[in-house]
Amino acid sequence: MNKQHHKGWNEIKTNDSWAIFKIMGEFVKGFENLSRIGPCVSIFGSARTKPDQKYYKIAVDIAQGIVEAGYGVITGGGPGIMEAGNKGAHLADGTSVGLNIELPFEQHDNPYIDSDKSLDFDYFFVRKVMFVKYSQGFVVMPGGFGTLDELFEALTLIQTNKIAKFPIILVGSDYWTGLIDWIKTTLSETFKTISKGDLNLIHIVDSREEVIDILDSFYKRYNLSPNF
Repeated sequence: MNKQHHKGWNEIKTNDSWAIFKIMGEFVKGFENLSRIGPCVSIFGSARTKPDQKYYKIAVDIAQGIVEAGYGVITGGGPGIMEAGNKGAHLADGTSVGLNIELPFEQHDNPYIDSDKSLDFDYFFVRKVMFVKYSQGFVVMPGGFGTLDELFEALTLIQTNKIAKFPIILVGSDYWTGLIDWIKTTLSETFKTISKGDLNLIHIVDSREEVIDILDSFYKRYNLSPNF
């Protein structure tokens, strides 16, 4: 490796060190703002879902029910299912939080986020910490890699006792049943890479009423508080 290569490597290490302060700033801003919002439920799903599609409408309805049950709503702040979640919270005059991420495509703020509860993040991992720490439950609508990432992040942290348990509710049996059946048979029964109990907090539902019943039933037994 020549001197020029060494110089480039050293510049990278210097930039990495300074990045710590930007990361720290995102954590501080997130903690200060979200610690004041009260109990909330996060709604995840595809940014590509259009307002005239089935699951957009269902997400609006579920978000309204969540607010009426006494919770606020947190989403990723963008279009699609995220917009639907914020719209439902807004229509019900509830807390509507958006945790936005800067992306080269798809992501832009939706208009239904409370003006004082729209936060911008550069780092996915900081944003994911905020979802996990301040959500009393995950409502997971049909979505892509980002939605699956949030789902499996929560499952891993609960499985390893890194965070307190909270309900994980998958909306759309036509979308989620195949995945959960594969997890139960291939992972749990055939290869035994997870325990049967690891899936106890996952629920597959199709209606607003089922979502609210699961949240209410869970929090009759557990206190509402940040998850770590």
